[in-house]
Amino acid sequence: MVLEHNLSLVNKVNRLLSWGHWFTFFNILLALVVTASYWLAEPLPQTVTGWSYLLSNWLGHTAFLCFLFFILTIFPISLLFPSQRHVRGLGALLATLALVLLIFDAYVYRSLGYHIGNTSWQQTIELMRSQIVTNLRNFVLIVSITATGLLALQLTLSNFCWKKVGRLQATQTGRPIWVFFVSCFMLSHLIHIWADAQLNQDVVRQDNVLPLSYPATAKSFLARHRLLDRQERASSQQQQLDALDYLTPVSMQLHCQSPAASSQQLTVIVMPTLSGDDKQHVSQLGLRQLAPHFAPVQRDEALGQLLFGQFVAASEITALLAEPPFWLQQAPERFGIEVTPSFPAAPTWLHHYTQPEAPVQLQFIDDITSLSLPTGPLLLVELTANHNQWKMAPVNAWYRWPALRQQTQPAATLQLDVLPTLLAYAGCVTVPALAGDNLLAPRNLPKIAISQHEVYSFYKDKLVIIREDNSFGVWSAATGLPLNERFDMPMLVDALQRLPALNHD
Repeated sequence: MVLEHNLSLVNKVNRLLSWGHWFTFFNILLALVVTASYWLAEPLPQTVTGWSYLLSNWLGHTAFLCFLFFILTIFPISLLFPSQRHVRGLGALLATLALVLLIFDAYVYRSLGYHIGNTSWQQTIELMRSQIVTNLRNFVLIVSITATGLLALQLTLSNFCWKKVGRLQATQTGRPIWVFFVSCFMLSHLIHIWADAQLNQDVVRQDNVLPLSYPATAKSFLARHRLLDRQERASSQQQQLDALDYLTPVSMQLHCQSPAASSQQLTVIVMPTLSGDDKQHVSQLGLRQLAPHFAPVQRDEALGQLLFGQFVAASEITALLAEPPFWLQQAPERFGIEVTPSFPAAPTWLHHYTQPEAPVQLQFIDDITSLSLPTGPLLLVELTANHNQWKMAPVNAWYRWPALRQQTQPAATLQLDVLPTLLAYAGCVTVPALAGDNLLAPRNLPKIAISQHEVYSFYKDKLVIIREDNSFGVWSAATGLPLNERFDMPMLVDALQRLPALNHD
């Protein structure tokens, strides 16, 4: 009797484990649909190697996550509590929670540029809170329908796998399937080792796309077996970093439509550093806030980036501000400038371009209590602000602009974005393109800014800072909180495409 009982228990556990394997396989197929959305949030590869890595990493890592879930949950439950009803029901519930979490992580990654983690929980909660506040009914409806639908699907899969486990095993496809996924997993790591040694950015830029992804690197594998020269690799990587410090001004050509593209007059108001009372006064004007908006902490540098749309070394700022920018010299009839006499550090030439009928008006004021808002589109920007830690600081920016409100706003905007926006509104483009974005048609590239030999790169809510000593930090652009993220070289390489000088060459 004891032997029969033990055999019955062994058979029950074996069937539960077989059920668990097939239940995990079908959940891999479901998870592949979810993890595909991560790639849709990123630029797709441009090479065969990049696509090979994407496909093998997508298949292999997704299967790895699901199998890890099986090992940590269903497997020990099947051994400790071999009751098929309880295990099947609990497995369906746990799988539902895991898929809901995966879907939510995919949404966070698409919105913020990084995954849920112990250092990003505040940003995640703020993102969720904003959705609840702005659209509570739809939020509850979507979450309820998704969770209920997934639970029903998981219960159906659980029941199907239990009833058909014998037939599924008889197909003898289980082993080839697991060999395929393991092969994809190993192939993705081998491709990544090679790409990391070659600094192949088409592959390496995919490092942080999938959650809990830690691909093998050349530094940790090839160097250990003396198949890689670390000094040569470090030298190649340093050359990429050195390219980020490109501060030579570039000659710009302005091409404008005739007549100007817009009928309503656009007003861009620039203010110096604001006090708390000034900010409270602006907030009472009924404007929407464009946040966060970053500008250099030095006033001349912030003014140079706003008016010229380029990065300039500190030693060249004075000479640059001595002459009007290219867009005023080439199309003065499209832009009007007004400056209050007490505006600090305003170049003298700013007073010579009064054009009240021009389609774009740029106003420099220092007393906002007497500010009267125009009727047309409005962008109001604080020139600079103090910051104890960074060379660039988040400043305040507000707008009243229906066309801008309809756009999906990036997580961060820069002082560099002001000039391309007003030029586009006036019907003009530059050759080569400026580093900043037209806020009405932003480019799908990480942003880049350089200030006092520090490099800042923004992608969604992720902010990477490279300091003068080549140390780095990863932060949340919205909250200023540090993130426990790895150095994202591909993000910086993509941001390099914005530098007009490098693209022009």
